[in-house]
Amino acid sequence: MKSKIKTRSALSAIVADLRRRGKRVVFTNGCFDILHVGHIEYLSKARKLGDLLVVGLNSDASVRGIKGKSRPVNRQADRARVLSALCFVDYVTIFGERTPEKLIRSLKPDVLVKGADWKECDIVGGEFVRSYGGRVARIPFVKGYSTTSVIKKIGS
Repeated sequence: MKSKIKTRSALSAIVADLRRRGKRVVFTNGCFDILHVGHIEYLSKARKLGDLLVVGLNSDASVRGIKGKSRPVNRQADRARVLSALCFVDYVTIFGERTPEKLIRSLKPDVLVKGADWKECDIVGGEFVRSYGGRVARIPFVKGYSTTSVIKKIGS
């Protein structure tokens, strides 16, 4: 089986080819540190917005910069492998920047997806995606599920 985990440059070429063939590319990103049912619902709904789902995964250093020294719980290689095992995730790529702006500009997705807790005007890459006719979609979270709450539950 071919790996779904790709470098940014390899993924850019794959996505460009798929787009030429008329495929609608959906992109989302995140830390996905401890995968839970909220992530599963979110990613499966994101995939339904197009023909393939690309997940940009924050690197370990990026997660530490966002979440603090105690995170991530799982290494980037492990997080990427778990995400790639999901049937509704077509590709995973790891990015080291604090935001996925460069990755979004490289991939030029048709649909950019984030959680509904984000204001549309604050979604990184949203303005760029809309500039070429793409759209930004916000998906509601499953109430009661978050990585932080899972970690707190384990610690108590």
